[in-house]
Amino acid sequence: MKIEITCEGDVRRVTVANHAKLNTLNSELLLQLAASFDVEPEIRAVVLTGEGERAFIGGADIREMGAVTTPGQGQAFIERVHGACAAIRACRVPVIARIQGWCLGAGLEIAAACDLRVAATGAKFGMPEVRVGIPSVVEAALLPGLIGWGRTRRLLLLAETLDAATMESWGFLERVVPVHALDGAVAEWVALLTEAGPVAIANQKALIRQWEDLPMSQAIAAGIPAFAKSWETEEPGAMMGHFLSRKR
Repeated sequence: MKIEITCEGDVRRVTVANHAKLNTLNSELLLQLAASFDVEPEIRAVVLTGEGERAFIGGADIREMGAVTTPGQGQAFIERVHGACAAIRACRVPVIARIQGWCLGAGLEIAAACDLRVAATGAKFGMPEVRVGIPSVVEAALLPGLIGWGRTRRLLLLAETLDAATMESWGFLERVVPVHALDGAVAEWVALLTEAGPVAIANQKALIRQWEDLPMSQAIAAGIPAFAKSWETEEPGAMMGHFLSRKR
């Protein structure tokens, strides 16, 4: 059981390697996962996936949670789940969830924390926590913004298992492809990200995070200093100059 980190050029690949247990996450793996998103300056994107084709992340380790006996122990465990999700959201570059097989509970929350999600057609999704006596919490709070309140209630209260086509139609997934096409779909997105200005992408991700937390009028206003901040570097001048010279 470990979190594997590899780099392919300017892309970091983070893999939850616990295939025998559907890539479920115990406390140690959650801490390793949270540390995986502090990226070097040259990295332009992070791809998060699970080992094998059976699961993206099958949830939190039910054996570890089953050993919890006090509210304090429960809080300590769920804070580690939140820590992994928060690290993804705080990552300077976009994080792409490459989803195959099962995506359950904490795994679905981690996917929700990612910036973009592509799944194999056979992927399965669910939030089964209420069936084992606990509520869905922490980054499950992102779900209403992704799929709406009614669908969030259905997912969390009924604990159904849903397919990739449904999750795409609900707006949770940006793309669904056959499993053999997952890497190609990820590569297409990475190519588009690397064509953009790295500072602009980082500023855009940070601004989107602000939009999630602010009332509409404040979210709109937050864009003004974010726009002006672009000229703290030479990136806009260089990229606009290249664009204009290309058009001649």
